[in-house]
Amino acid sequence: PDVAAVTFVGSSKVAEIVYKRVHALGKKVLSLGGAKNHLIANPDRDIDMTATDITSSFAGCAGQRCMAASVLLTIGEQPELLDAIVAKASNLKPGQGAGNMGPVIDTASKERILKYIDEAEAAGAKILLDGRDWAEKEGSWVGPTIILHSNPADAALHDEIFGPVLSVLVVANQEEAIRIENANPYGNAAAIYTQSGGVADWFSQRFRAGMIGVNIGIPVPREPFSFGGMYGTLSKFGEHDITGEGAMRFFTTRKKITTKWAKFETGKKEDISQFK
Repeated sequence: PDVAAVTFVGSSKVAEIVYKRVHALGKKVLSLGGAKNHLIANPDRDIDMTATDITSSFAGCAGQRCMAASVLLTIGEQPELLDAIVAKASNLKPGQGAGNMGPVIDTASKERILKYIDEAEAAGAKILLDGRDWAEKEGSWVGPTIILHSNPADAALHDEIFGPVLSVLVVANQEEAIRIENANPYGNAAAIYTQSGGVADWFSQRFRAGMIGVNIGIPVPREPFSFGGMYGTLSKFGEHDITGEGAMRFFTTRKKITTKWAKFETGKKEDISQFK
């Protein structure tokens, strides 16, 4: 009875369980789940800026954060962009310092990530950058990995791997790209890389995600805008958002006060200090 509200961040499966149990008790609840964030590269993107940003997005924090990129859709073949991403990700070294990438959280996570890479390769996907050699080190290491898929049904394109793995798929046009992004059950974040305001607006209006980036692969909104995925997806169960205005609404209760006063007659000697 002393608990007024509950917040949670974790896997979608657990997030939904928490949401249902807390909601059944009549409590306020915000339960954030997983993500499968899609990045889309238009042919007019700036190669160096895009490659730098994508590398930071999918490999930062070893890919173990809800805002990490996990799928890159290129509109048409873009070998120069892929080469640039591979080159930048290849420069990352295992470690904790600047220019390094740390380990994943534990051995179970490491084995799960390696399984997805192995399965994608066995299904015919091309490994452009292979981080499996890091796994030979002592500890929970998986290096940045980039997979070029030929089969849109590959599991790595759909499941939340939660590691430094970028799955790449070539699509024919904008419509195919947005159709793939919209079809994924998560709704956390999405981004478009382009130098065209019209293209940016077209995708921004159609993305099925709560946080959208234009040439930004980690589109965390700054206050007063609030952080959170989209309702009706596996990324968000419950009310409002976790920061900004959404958090103010969640963590407080608004009181609505309606008042009416008798007409104040001037000239009388009442104490009017309350009106000052």
